[in-house]
Amino acid sequence: MTLDLNTIWFVLVAVLFAGYFFLEGFDFGVGILLPFVAKNDNERRMVINSIGPHWDGNEVWLITAGGAIFAAFPNWYATLFSGFYLALFLILVALIVRGVAFEFRSKHDSASWRRGWDYAIIFGSALPALLWGVAFGNIVRGVPIDESMTFTGNLFTLLNPYSLLFGVVTLVLFTLHGALFLSLKMDGVVLERTKKYIQMLWIPVVVLVVAFVALSYFETDLFEGFNIVQGVGLLAAVVALLSVGWTMRQGRYGASFIGTGVTIIGTVILLFGGLFPRVMPSSMGAEFDLTIYNASSSPYTLQIMTVIALTMVPIVLAYQAWSYWVFRKRLTTDSHLEY
Repeated sequence: MTLDLNTIWFVLVAVLFAGYFFLEGFDFGVGILLPFVAKNDNERRMVINSIGPHWDGNEVWLITAGGAIFAAFPNWYATLFSGFYLALFLILVALIVRGVAFEFRSKHDSASWRRGWDYAIIFGSALPALLWGVAFGNIVRGVPIDESMTFTGNLFTLLNPYSLLFGVVTLVLFTLHGALFLSLKMDGVVLERTKKYIQMLWIPVVVLVVAFVALSYFETDLFEGFNIVQGVGLLAAVVALLSVGWTMRQGRYGASFIGTGVTIIGTVILLFGGLFPRVMPSSMGAEFDLTIYNASSSPYTLQIMTVIALTMVPIVLAYQAWSYWVFRKRLTTDSHLEY
């Protein structure tokens, strides 16, 4: 592997998606669990307030990842966003609806008003959690891309069993990740209900992940030329996921939350490690694959972007770490609820 700017930006895009799925993964999970762990309006406000100070900051990682692809690999951006247009549009709509729901839900005391926004939060959390898995499943599996770097399939091309399975994996894994985050933020009866769902979710996650890895062997070329980066990602994901089952039985939910986070990051490392140096394999032939070289910007553009990234990324990371430190306490029925 040559550590040139193209490679550095490929790694940076992978890091941004890993950070996004780690952080937004748990706030998707919290939104999905809203009707199950909270049974009255005050409990639902507690649950929403657990992610209220963080959800928009978490989405910065997605915006930055999209911007990085656009600027560093414009041909990848054009093919991805035109080919996956409807799926990505649905994700965008869901994220907008969810964001509006967070802000508007508590602006009126009507039960029907708040119930409607609760459905919006559930929809806006579950749909992206599912569709992100479908999208990355298709990227790894390969989609029809011709010699002009144009996606020649349609929506039904993306709805294949392998990608749908990965969509279910991300949906359930993010839900468990969210439940573990709630266990660190809730108290009283909401905490007890959350613990029940943590116990229920772990085994389905393990079964789905095993099924996904097994199907990946037959449906993708991830395991052809298996490299050390993929090995590190797969080993980290497996060990971390198994450790979740052990630590949650001991009531060490903080360690379990780290475990699901490492599982998510390890999976991203496995997938991006298997793609490299491609960014979108073509199912029509390896000669049509998009790579970090034929899909990239000019060397000068990558140089400018590297300088900007080295300047701004540490500031963003420091600000986000500070925000999590400020809002680190558990929420109780006596807490001030903003949302």
